[in-house]
Amino acid sequence: MPINADYRGPGDLPEVIPVFPLPGALLLPRGQMPLNIFEPRYLAMIDDALRDGHRLIGMIQPDASHSGGDSKPKLFEVGCVGRITQFAETGDGRYLLELTGVSRFKVVEELTVKTPYRQCRVDFFAFVDDFEARKGEDDVDRDALLEALRGFLKANHLKVDWDGIENAPNEALVNALAMMSPYGSAEKQALLEAPDLKTRAEILVAVTEMELAKKRTSGDPPLQ
Repeated sequence: MPINADYRGPGDLPEVIPVFPLPGALLLPRGQMPLNIFEPRYLAMIDDALRDGHRLIGMIQPDASHSGGDSKPKLFEVGCVGRITQFAETGDGRYLLELTGVSRFKVVEELTVKTPYRQCRVDFFAFVDDFEARKGEDDVDRDALLEALRGFLKANHLKVDWDGIENAPNEALVNALAMMSPYGSAEKQALLEAPDLKTRAEILVAVTEMELAKKRTSGDPPLQ
């Protein structure tokens, strides 16, 4: 596997990947996710991913509605695989990583394995459009997205680099805002499973507007 991998389609990815169940974590294609790894089972997962050369980790949320208190909670059916594109050792037993999203996947089955971390057989073919950068950008209502962002920032007394936002392509803007959004697991999963960029932007706007309306009418504390 080359150091700089170029994934042109689902066939370029393995059928079996290690998965990292993490509530509230949303990785999207070409998005960047920092991770602080300290649990022994996930340190082993990173060691194996680096040793095997594929450097791929499947990010997926545990489905709390079906956990039943199990030590091995049920997973949502859809996650996103990312490639380790930055790696550092901290000297105190932790790894600091950055994953770059490659493609979403559907879980076909979870495998019975001897590794301390979970592994799944997955299918990428349902998300073939993920391999085409900036697909569907022209369909995004950018004005509505920015208006929702302004409302969110004002309600929470936050500031952003507007020059950077204005210069960001629609795909990067939608996916970055979705990944950074403060919403719960259900909302994050809806954003992940959106069939296209336009729908993801619409979900993000709708959820933001609902939360802002709730805050205005009920006096709820700011989103966090």
